[in-house]
Amino acid sequence: MIKFLLMVNKQGQTRLSKYYEQVELGKRAALEADVVRGCLARRKEECSFVEYKDYKLVYRQYAALFIVVGITENENELSIYELVHNFVEVLDKYFSRVSELDIMFNLDKVHIILDEMIINGHIVETNKNRILAPLLALDKMAES
Repeated sequence: MIKFLLMVNKQGQTRLSKYYEQVELGKRAALEADVVRGCLARRKEECSFVEYKDYKLVYRQYAALFIVVGITENENELSIYELVHNFVEVLDKYFSRVSELDIMFNLDKVHIILDEMIINGHIVETNKNRILAPLLALDKMAES
C-alpha cells in the first residue's frame, strides 16, 4: 500500500505532498525533511529503493524534481517505480513537457491526476487517456 507521495526539487523544497494515512502535521515536516535529505544525498548509480523506518521508499528523479513514494513492506517496488514514471508521462501529456512551475501553479490539476491514479493508497488506474478524461472535461467546461 502507498503511504505517501512527495514531489520535491533539488533544493529539498516540497512541491507536492499527498498522504494516504493519517500523519500529524508536526511529524509530516520532520518525515519529509528526513526522507528528502536521504534521497537527495544518494548518487545516481545507487538503487532507487531505500528502507526507511517503517517504509520502503521508491524515488525517481526527473530533471530538477524528485518523486518519492513511501510504501509498505509488502508492496512491489518495481510496480511503484513504473507508477511514478506513468504519473510523469501523464503530467507531460497534459502540460506538454511538465516543469516545476507547472506543478506549482496548477497544483489542483496535479492532485486531480493523482487522485485518478491512486485512491486510499491503492493504484486504481494507469491508462493515460482515462486518467486525463475528467480533467479535460473540466477544461472544456471552463472554456464554455
